[in-house]
Amino acid sequence: MGGPGDPSEGTPEGSPGGGDEEYRSVVFDESFVRAARLQEFSAQERIADHAPAVRRRPPMRRGLSRQALILVVLIAVAFGTAIYMGVRHPYQTPAAQPAVEPARMTVIPLAPQGKVPGHTDPTYLYAHSPAAQYRVGAEGIPLPASRRTAHFSDGQVVDALLTAKEYIVRSSLDPGVLTGGQVRPVRVLLDADQLDQFDESFDRPAADGRHAPTGWLVRFDPAALELADDKIRVQGTLQIAETDASTLEVTADHTFVYALRAAGKAGPTEAAGEKAGDRARAESEVSLFTVRRELHFRFDRDDLRLHTAQLVVSYVQAGPLSCAEDSTNRLHPLLAGQTAKAGGPAGTDPYATGSATALCGSLAISAQPRV
Repeated sequence: MGGPGDPSEGTPEGSPGGGDEEYRSVVFDESFVRAARLQEFSAQERIADHAPAVRRRPPMRRGLSRQALILVVLIAVAFGTAIYMGVRHPYQTPAAQPAVEPARMTVIPLAPQGKVPGHTDPTYLYAHSPAAQYRVGAEGIPLPASRRTAHFSDGQVVDALLTAKEYIVRSSLDPGVLTGGQVRPVRVLLDADQLDQFDESFDRPAADGRHAPTGWLVRFDPAALELADDKIRVQGTLQIAETDASTLEVTADHTFVYALRAAGKAGPTEAAGEKAGDRARAESEVSLFTVRRELHFRFDRDDLRLHTAQLVVSYVQAGPLSCAEDSTNRLHPLLAGQTAKAGGPAGTDPYATGSATALCGSLAISAQPRV
């Protein structure tokens, strides 16, 4: 006999659940039911309306869901905003940058009015000179307080100031540049469009206001003199301003004071006789040499990105120098006990076009150390 729950004819052959057992793994969820094209009327509907057993459902709408539509709208708004900001953004790189101007440079030697004062101790000279309160090295080139401009961010303003300072440090304080003959540390900081002018200045120096190596950097003749103290005294200022929507300009005005002595004369040496000793002592004395540099830098957006600068103007006053000496390629300072040679600067031809006026000044007594 079959059990109470079994059909009268018994359980069908096969698996214990009967023939329907194989369909138990199929799950008809709500979405499947809603997607069916045919819908069965209820028994009440068939009794009331004598309707057929099933009816055809209207086709489902195939349009975008509300969430998808909102997502599409958000993407369109974001894309439109990006295009608008690309057109109107104040920091956008302009389509064309103005041409880079060649650097203009003036070097004015300052002749002493008597013998150049000297002393065996550089510290003593500094303490008795106008540079007594100057800072040492790069500390004398502080960055000014800076803020964003109309078209440049805070970071871009600071980048311009840092590049200008680095140029000044390398071209005025680096011993390899001052007495080692190196030029690459300065060259790598220049805008690519000025490299030809820079290279020509050192290949063919000329006092034409365009190709003076001493307009690009400070350098001495290592065969004639050496640094007596590597603690070079510096004082000056940096200023920055926006000249137009694509250009920043930095103006630097610094005075550098170097302690120099004749090459190979590290100090007094023993010599036979009093006159020989005095001569050796005089040759080993240290003197101060002053260079004032006014540099104007220009930065476009490519310069800010590449960490380079355009040197627009270089105005240099240096002394004690002899006006008769050529200061175009190297500076030839007068050392302790020396006087300026007779004669003025090289003659100027007013009929020659494109040439610079030869200039020379007199070094004030107050600018020399009191010894």
